[in-house]
Amino acid sequence: MQAMAKRSNQVRIIAGEWRGRKLSFPDAHGLRPTPDRIRETLFNWLQPVLPGARCLDLFAGSGALGFEAASRGAAQVVMVDSAPEVVQALRGNAQKLAASTVRIDRQDAVDYLAGGAGPFDLVFLDPPFSSPELLPKSLTGLSVPGRLAASAWIYMETPSTAAEPPVPAGWSRQKQKKAGQVTCRLYRYTAPPALS
Repeated sequence: MQAMAKRSNQVRIIAGEWRGRKLSFPDAHGLRPTPDRIRETLFNWLQPVLPGARCLDLFAGSGALGFEAASRGAAQVVMVDSAPEVVQALRGNAQKLAASTVRIDRQDAVDYLAGGAGPFDLVFLDPPFSSPELLPKSLTGLSVPGRLAASAWIYMETPSTAAEPPVPAGWSRQKQKKAGQVTCRLYRYTAPPALS
């Protein structure tokens, strides 16, 4: 009987400064890297807004989204993950790439949002599907004034079987795509007009 092929535990950066470089990541519970095909589509959508953007990769996991954003010209990328082995791998990859614009925080994502970080121009929101309570908690955290810059973009992944989650006021869906077990959506945030 033939043994099952071992998962490679690597993702490749698609474009930009580190194009073709491979990132290794550990076998961690709930870690599900965004597939190349979806990442390619996503970053085609985002290419006009990436240069100079302040990005938050809230459930960083493999780091595929955050490192791709940094490779393509984001000014700052903050990666947040709570798993020690994941954070260790992210820091190792950042060191290997000499990624000076990337900061990695070991922290619970919901606690991170409660701590007053921001504003961010782009947020990657890809919580583990095995913990469905994390998405609404993250949406609540992102709806606090000061977390999102005016006209920010928010990318979200959900299981393809799940309904579209209710999003905070001021968010409008711009793009949507299904691929296998995943539905990805891109939202635009419009800040409320300032009171005079």
